[in-house]
Amino acid sequence: MDPVVVVHGGAWAIPDSMAERSVLGVQQAASAAWNVLEAGGNSIDAVTAAVTVLEDDPVFDAGTGAVLTMDGTVELDAIIMEGNKLAAGSVACVERIKNPIQLARKVMEQADHVMLVGKGANLFAEECGIPQVPMEQLVTPEAIQSWEYFKKYRCTIQTLFSNRDEELPPEITEFVNGHETVGCVVMDKTGLLSAGTSTGGITAKRVGRVGDSPLIGCGAYADSEAAAVSCTGHGESISKVCLASLVTEKCRLGVHPNKAIRDSIKYMNKRVGGAGGVICIDNKGNSGIGFNTERMAWASKTKSESVCGLNPGERLVF
Repeated sequence: MDPVVVVHGGAWAIPDSMAERSVLGVQQAASAAWNVLEAGGNSIDAVTAAVTVLEDDPVFDAGTGAVLTMDGTVELDAIIMEGNKLAAGSVACVERIKNPIQLARKVMEQADHVMLVGKGANLFAEECGIPQVPMEQLVTPEAIQSWEYFKKYRCTIQTLFSNRDEELPPEITEFVNGHETVGCVVMDKTGLLSAGTSTGGITAKRVGRVGDSPLIGCGAYADSEAAAVSCTGHGESISKVCLASLVTEKCRLGVHPNKAIRDSIKYMNKRVGGAGGVICIDNKGNSGIGFNTERMAWASKTKSESVCGLNPGERLVF
């Protein structure tokens, strides 16, 4: 099979002030994944590399740059899954972990469980030798400013996850930080499909809130007989319709990823009013990208092209 990499940096109302950095970030992540494949790594290695790059970039809401809970703390979620054995690992509400995707992979490879949360996830990180950093190392001044604003007005969901036909209040943009999930899907030369998703959640969320990102079939799914999928957007809406699973099953029936994504997002919006985005690679190597928010940063690499986008219908070579 010809390898394929697709990366997203979140589907939300990305302001112009963050547009260039968001696109550059997903380009770098896609290139990191591709470099791993060229060096002989498999799709799990490539997904881990790409999501790690995104977690280390403070423009995104995952790892460094994560948003704050209502209490001003940082709680991180991540999932990784490979499609041959349907092996998966995820963590939720984990604290002080710089790269949650790496901890999720440790859960997949070393634990007897699929998902660990909170204190248990942090204890497992200690067992695995994954360092835990001071919370302050993960928090940016922009995240604090955004937290103070959204905590006061309690308007995060309406502001960040509006459909693209809903106009945002102009005074909001100066308070908007990176509020969205990151993810990657990869097919390697053997046909192994893998997916990963990582997030800090929603600004001013309740302590203990878990969205779609670490949930199998919601924030991500990978089955080498069907597709690899990573989702982003309003987590509660995505979870209610099991969006990643919905897209996967359409691909299993032979639907092209672009149509599978489009129809699934349309269904989510109709049923629960949800907004978000999806990236996907099917078992034939076809890729798909779609979103119904204002913007979604994404990038894709194959042997023949490297392309990216931010606005609806945009497709730029990099």
